[in-house]
Amino acid sequence: MDDLKTKQLKEIRDEVLTLSTSPLYAFRKEHGYFPVIGQGNHDASIMFVGEAPGKNEAMSGKPFCGAAGKILDELLASIKVERDSVYITNIVKDRPPQNRDPLPEEIAAYAPFLTRQIAVIQPSIIATLGRFSMTYLMEQYGLQDELQPISALHGHVFELSSSQNPHYLIPLYHPAAAIYNRSLINILKKDMITLAHIYASLPQEH
Repeated sequence: MDDLKTKQLKEIRDEVLTLSTSPLYAFRKEHGYFPVIGQGNHDASIMFVGEAPGKNEAMSGKPFCGAAGKILDELLASIKVERDSVYITNIVKDRPPQNRDPLPEEIAAYAPFLTRQIAVIQPSIIATLGRFSMTYLMEQYGLQDELQPISALHGHVFELSSSQNPHYLIPLYHPAAAIYNRSLINILKKDMITLAHIYASLPQEH
């Protein structure tokens, strides 16, 4: 792995660890939780961006290690992609109370770190998991006019400027949605096949 990338990602981690201005910092400290920065290959072609950590994630500091993580692992296996070959993170790096949806001010506090992670890793594909990361990143990449509910956009491939990373943005349902609605697992698997086709078409320099 690139030593410079590792150094830059450690700097992001250290800044999040001491982010006392975050609206979720006190809740983290009170419960002895860890921030969840991200995990995976620092040279990944595919980056998955979820919403916010749950309890299992906050206790371990690792993203998608609970029930939703098992579904994500199943989805990756379905397209024969190793989890270690991708990078997985969330837009919000600390757990909100009761696993509620992240608030706008929480997204605002943590989103700059996501922007920096993307700049360091330079993935060719970003797959958003859930509507919060979808909305934020579509707005970041000038796709706000294309915004619709995730039920309309899941599995859609947005091609971005070829001069930048990422080249593609693909909204997906959050794997946690399939915990409560198993019929979504088939939709997620179908959307992952779309992602796999884009991945297979990439130049293999990454």
